[in-house]
Amino acid sequence: MKYIRSFLLFICFVIASCNQQTVPPPPTTEIGEKPSEKPKKVEAANIEVIAFGSCNKVDLPQKMWSPILQNEPDLWIWLGDILYADTENMNKMAADYKQQKNLPGYKNFIEQCPVVGIWDDHDYGVNDGGKEFPKKNASKKLLLDFLDVSKNEKVWKRPGAYQSYLFGEPGKEVKVILLDTRYFRDDVKRTIGTNRRYIPNEKGTILGKEQWAWLERELKNSKAQVNIIASSIQVLPKEHRFEKWDNFPKERARLLRLIQNTNPKKAILLSGDRHISEISKVKLKKLSYSLYEITSSSLTHARPKPEGEPNQYRVGDLVDKNNFSVLKFDWTQEDVKVKVEIRGEQNKVYESQDLF
Repeated sequence: MKYIRSFLLFICFVIASCNQQTVPPPPTTEIGEKPSEKPKKVEAANIEVIAFGSCNKVDLPQKMWSPILQNEPDLWIWLGDILYADTENMNKMAADYKQQKNLPGYKNFIEQCPVVGIWDDHDYGVNDGGKEFPKKNASKKLLLDFLDVSKNEKVWKRPGAYQSYLFGEPGKEVKVILLDTRYFRDDVKRTIGTNRRYIPNEKGTILGKEQWAWLERELKNSKAQVNIIASSIQVLPKEHRFEKWDNFPKERARLLRLIQNTNPKKAILLSGDRHISEISKVKLKKLSYSLYEITSSSLTHARPKPEGEPNQYRVGDLVDKNNFSVLKFDWTQEDVKVKVEIRGEQNKVYESQDLF
C-alpha cells in the first residue's frame, strides 16, 4: 500500500504541473524606452568606404567630422598629428587627448565609426622627432588609450606603435598596415640658413630591425584583396625639403623593393603630415599594377600653396584647403574596384582618381 500511495501522489503532481500556465518572462526594457538611435557601429562584414586624414589641432574649428560621416565610412584611419602636443609633459598630452575625444563633433563621429591610427611627430611628442625622444613609451600608452586599442593586442607588449588590422570576409578582405615612422627612426640633420633642407641619412633607419621583419611577414603572408600601407610621412615624393622617406634614401628603396618582392594584391600607400593633399603614382617593374600614394592633410590648418610644389609623381592637382580623403570599394565586380576622393568642407570633392 505504501508504494501505491506514493505512485498516486506522483501522478497527481505531474497532472497539476501540466495544468499550470507558463508565465512570460518580464520585459528587458522599461515601458516607453526607445532603442538607441545611433548604436556604436561595429566593424563592417565588408569594407565599402574608408576615410582618413591627419594634422588636427584641438583648439581650431573642426568642421570635417560631419562631412566625413556623410560618406558613411566603415573605418577611419588617423595618419598622425592627431593633436599638437609637442611636449615631454605627459599630463598635458593626456589632457589634449581627453579634450579631443570630448569635442562634440568628434565624440559623435566615433560613436558611429570604428577608428584606428598611428602617430606622427607632434602627437609623438616632439617636432620631427625620432628614437631619441625620452617619453616615447609613455606617449605610446596615451596614443593607444586614445584609440581604444584592446589591452590584449600585441602592440602593447612590444616596442613601437605599429599595428595591422584585417577587415572583411574571405575574398573581400582589406588589410590595414600602420607603420611607426618615429619610435625607431635614426637622427637626420638639416642645412642652416633659410629654406633649410634635410641632409640625406644614407645609413640610418626609419622602421628599425624588428618592424622591418614584421612588415615583411605582414606583406608576404597577406591574402587580402587590398593592402593599405599607412605611413605618417610621404613615401613617393622626393623634391620637397620637408620630412619624407627620401631623407633616408636606402629605406625608401628598401620599402619599394619589399612591396615588389612580396607582391601583395592591390597595395595602396597612405600618408599625412604635409598640410597639403595630393595623389602620387609610380610604376614598379615587378608589380602588375601602379602603386599609388594618397597624402591627406590637413583637417584643420592646411597651408595654401598658390605657387604649387614640384612632385614628379603627382596625378592631378595639389589640394591646399582643409580636407579629408575616402577610399571607395566596389565589390560587385569580379576584381574589386577602388577609387579615392579628396574632399573638404560641405563634402566638396577636390580631387578623385580610380586606383584599380
